[in-house]
Formats: sequence, structure tokens, C-alpha cells
Amino acid sequence: MVSMKDISAACGVSVATVSKALNDHKDVGEDTKARIRKIAKEMGYFPNSSARALKTNKSYNIGVLFVDEAPQSGLTHEYFASILDSFKVTVEAKGYDITFINCNNIRKGRLSYLEHSRFRGVDGVLIACVDFGDKEIKELIESDIPVVTIDYPVEGRLSVISDNARGIEELVRYVYAQGHRKIAYIYGQSGSQVTKERLNSFKKTASELGLKIPERFLISGKYRDIPCASKNAGALLDMKDRPTCIFFADDYSAIGGINEIKARGMNVPEDISIVGFDGSDIMAKIDPKLTTIIQDTRMMGRIAADNLIAQIEKSTDLPAEHTVIEGVLEKGATVRQLS
Repeated sequence: MVSMKDISAACGVSVATVSKALNDHKDVGEDTKARIRKIAKEMGYFPNSSARALKTNKSYNIGVLFVDEAPQSGLTHEYFASILDSFKVTVEAKGYDITFINCNNIRKGRLSYLEHSRFRGVDGVLIACVDFGDKEIKELIESDIPVVTIDYPVEGRLSVISDNARGIEELVRYVYAQGHRKIAYIYGQSGSQVTKERLNSFKKTASELGLKIPERFLISGKYRDIPCASKNAGALLDMKDRPTCIFFADDYSAIGGINEIKARGMNVPEDISIVGFDGSDIMAKIDPKLTTIIQDTRMMGRIAADNLIAQIEKSTDLPAEHTVIEGVLEKGATVRQLS
């Protein structure tokens, strides 16, 4: 491994000068800095991360805590995968690496999320798609480690939130404007904060429009679960006085609805209208194009990264506690105009 002593010998300068040049100190001339850096690069020199951590009191490593509610999707979950990709690109551009935080056994002992974060020496943690009621999640959030949460506001902590309530409101008002009065909703897991926001907004908007939604039209389902969505859609289609439009938990679940509708020899939107949520790329390629809310996942990831690094670097211009990102209504072609 190439050391600063090796570089100093090759450059004919002191080790102290090499150190100052590589750390961009002002008391070394620009020409000298450039020459030393060029020779260091040619020799294959890389700064020691442990030494840099001791000097700066930072590891330049950020933890990501991601525990998917739907085990069958994991990191292929398009919504969170897009957020995490944008987050990764942003932090790496600012000189940070990322490490996934888990509770695996390390050195003969199971570590909590907080313990694993300290073991890895991360400067901060992004928390996405977890059970925020978990005591270990609470322990991490209440620690002194900088944290940013996704889609879950925590008092005293920074969060980036998709405007789920507004998105559902826009969908309900659009479907209503298309003439629909019998609207059903197959929502996601009942314990999810996102589900609570969307379901409350659905009921509130329907009430404001004077719609009476029968309890049988509100069905608890699962996110990204095609078989579950197919089964629940079938239950709605079997009703004597069935809905004219079905809301699905997300775009992926809407595929299950489409499958069930087609299996019955029916068509979308001629026989039944449907809407999704998320703005999945694959649904934009399906005919007819799905009516949905497109969430700005790229912006969410970027802002989460900026906010977390602002905490780590103790910026004097810290962002607002909760940043809400609005989605965009994609009218698509799966909602029929009723007279």
C-alpha cells in the first residue's frame, strides 16, 4: 500500500507538505498541489478512511434502514427503489458512501438498529418503509444520530413525505367529475401510515362531494399483491349493485384488478373503471394507460439526501422539519366518462 512517505520521496518534498497538498491546505502552492496529486494518483495512493475519520470525526458513510412491508418485493419495490437510487446518487456526489443497516448477527451477537449504526460508524441514517412502532426503530430515532424518515413525520426529526392525502383527493374529484357515484377502494395494509392518510382523504373527499360510500365498498388489501387485488376486485364485481370505479392501493395492485376484470370477459374502462397510485413506469406502457398519481420519487430522494447531509454537517440553514412533495394527476384512459 502506497503511503504519504512514499509520495514525499517521489516528489522530493516533506511528508507534511504531501499531507497539506492532499488535504488542500492554503499554505501549499497550487502548482505544487497539482504535482503531488498527480504523482499520488499515478502511484495508486488512496487516503485511509479510518485515518480520515479520526481527523474529521466523520466516516462519510450514511446508513439506510429499509424493511419492506411486502416481503415479496424488497428492493424491487419501484417506489422506494427510485427514492433510494436518487438518494444514493445525491450522497455519493457529495463524497458519502451508503451502508444498509440491519439486525444480523455481527461478531457473535445480534445488534439492534442503533447498535449496528454505531458499529458501522455511520454519520446519519435514512429510514424508509419500516414499522415505526417497532421499539428498535424508536430507539434509533430518539438517539443522537442524524436521521431523515420517508413518508412518516416524526416530531423533532426531518422527514420527506409524499402528499398522499392530496393525491387521493385529486383522484376522487377527477373520478367524480367523470360522472361516477359508486366508487370503491381496495386500500393497502391497515397499519400503515400511508394507508391511514389515503383512506382518511378518500372518505373526507367523498363526504365533501356528498357521496355515501357503503362499507362493503371499502376493502382492506395489501400493497403490491396481485393475487390479493384480484380476489378483492372479484368480490366487488360479484356484488349485485357493484361500483362503477375501483381504486387500487397502488399501480402494481391494479394489475390484479385488470386480470380479474379480463377473466370475466369485461373490459376497462367500458365495463368498469379503475385507478391506481404511484405512477409506475410499467403501467404507463399498458393499454389503456392507467389513471393514477405520479409521485416525484427522484425529488424525494434528492431532498432526503440534502436534508440528512445538512444535519450531519451542521448547516446553519437547516430545512423545514417536514418536506411534503406533491404528486401529479395522470388522467390516463381507465376512467370512463359517464353521462
